[in-house]
Amino acid sequence: MEPLDEIVLTGLTVFGRHGVYDHERENGQEFTIDLLLTMSLRAAAASDDVVDTVHYGELAEEVAAVVAGEPVNLIETLAERIADVALADSRVQFATVTVHKPHAPIALTFSDVAVTVRRARSTEKDTP
Repeated sequence: MEPLDEIVLTGLTVFGRHGVYDHERENGQEFTIDLLLTMSLRAAAASDDVVDTVHYGELAEEVAAVVAGEPVNLIETLAERIADVALADSRVQFATVTVHKPHAPIALTFSDVAVTVRRARSTEKDTP
């Protein structure tokens, strides 16, 4: 059985235009992304070569492009799109994605709003 190791990227902050309200789309805001990828890192540890692992710098660029890209209403949708990017690498078995929206339009004092999705590699799309 392959080990289930982890690669973690936290605090990736990207400007995007996601939200239900027009002013969120027009003005935009910063979103912060946390990623946890579960996979075997045995081959990378043995070879000491970046080609044997997920290049987290390249992954960060791909995730940033999703966040800065096409607007969506819900951060749930954004999290799902980011999970799809992470799972595009066949070595990744599980992806946990948290999308933080610290400037959400809430008329009360709060420090953060976040949504977390956990997705596993599968051959079929998950159904609700």
